[in-house]
Amino acid sequence: MHRQMTIALDVALYEGLYWTIGKQRMNQFIKNLLRPHMLGAKPDDGYRAMAVDREREAEPLACCIALAVDVASETRQNLAGGIRSCFK
Repeated sequence: MHRQMTIALDVALYEGLYWTIGKQRMNQFIKNLLRPHMLGAKPDDGYRAMAVDREREAEPLACCIALAVDVASETRQNLAGGIRSCFK
């Protein structure tokens, strides 16, 4: 199955591709260049490895639990103000 995608390139880069690769072969050149980077490693493998590392996940889990407890004990107005203060 093929999906169509439009990409934007600098004029100099496009002209370099055009004169080096040729207009008819640009598509195949880009696919051949990207394929090893996309098919070599699956993103799920990295996430799975991080999830197995209990020591690494302990601190973020504690933060999530603390946040849930804080949210449960706050009023709606105080919660909105607290969230806004996190992004300043």
